[in-house]
Amino acid sequence: MARFDLDGKEIKPLSICLIGGGGFIGSHLCEKLMEETSHKVIVIDVSDEKIKHLFNQSCSWFNRIEFHKINIKNDSRLESLIKISDLTINLAAICTPADYNTRPLDTIFSNFVDAIPVVKYCTESKKRLIHFSTCEVYGKTIGSFLPKNHPLRQDPDFYLLKEDASPCVFGPIEKQRWSYACAKQLIERLIYGESAENGLKFTIVRPFNWIGPRMDFIPGVDGPSEGIPRVLACFSNNLLRGEPLKLVDGGQSQRTFLYIKDAIEAVVLMIENPSRANGQIFNVGNPNNEVTMKQLADMMIKVYAKVSGVSEADLSTVDISSKDFYGEGYDDSDKRIPDMTIINKQLGWNPKTSLEDLLEATLSYQHTTYSEAIKNAISKPSL
Repeated sequence: MARFDLDGKEIKPLSICLIGGGGFIGSHLCEKLMEETSHKVIVIDVSDEKIKHLFNQSCSWFNRIEFHKINIKNDSRLESLIKISDLTINLAAICTPADYNTRPLDTIFSNFVDAIPVVKYCTESKKRLIHFSTCEVYGKTIGSFLPKNHPLRQDPDFYLLKEDASPCVFGPIEKQRWSYACAKQLIERLIYGESAENGLKFTIVRPFNWIGPRMDFIPGVDGPSEGIPRVLACFSNNLLRGEPLKLVDGGQSQRTFLYIKDAIEAVVLMIENPSRANGQIFNVGNPNNEVTMKQLADMMIKVYAKVSGVSEADLSTVDISSKDFYGEGYDDSDKRIPDMTIINKQLGWNPKTSLEDLLEATLSYQHTTYSEAIKNAISKPSL
């Protein structure tokens, strides 16, 4: 059945080179593209664990998806795969806050240096690029520099983040937490420069805390025992183990959260409406789902008790300093609320899912997927 873009034109099947397509976002995007479109996807990643269910020969889309185990740092096949594709989407990144302090060089290389060849190949072969950046490029809000109870902190002009107007304000160099944000901002500037000077057709995506099933890893179960994933997986891990949820510096930082299913709908609109998406930078988030980390923890405790049958009385939180949790060099932004004017105007997209609903879907998945494995891991005697 024919499908049509936002301008009423028939959508033709594309060949999409999806770099980092085996991860959290990539796995959901692959599912959407296979189930609802006719596009072909060439997945590039170092692991296919989260997408291996899509390679069953009985699937109707079996001949439309292929996987290449490639580390883009040092594999000559990358250029040829970009050249044979109509569109490249780059999701590859180190994007875990704990790594920004402990692995700043890897973080900078992954998010800037390793992305340069991707941009170069797209420019040289005149292929379109959708590059995933981050809401962290905004750094701190203007309002965060005002006195704590200053009335202008509540003025949207001092905290609402706009793609084409908000400044990018980072902490001092010794706060290595900003290595990620700086690398992401610099690759954005490179992409923008390639467009201005060499005609690269691009779209930049700035995700605002996309969460849902398959996000990150659960330490010691499907990831390193000593690893620290992002906040949702951190809290999930605590809940699954019956441990207090750790609130860094009291959990006062504010964030907005977007359900991955809503986010993927926005990405598909970008893929299939190049005339509206090319040359654009898009915030993709849900301003209605704003909470402090303390409020998020309390909500997750309530929802997890509902989906797991564990008593709320057995679940709790505990405060921990950012230094003890992340180590020296950590710094944080106060709040991140996206202005949604541009994506709504260009693509007509708005988020749908409430925070409580997306937490219920996610924690149901986490409990079903991991609870038995964690019980088994806990019950094993330590050597």
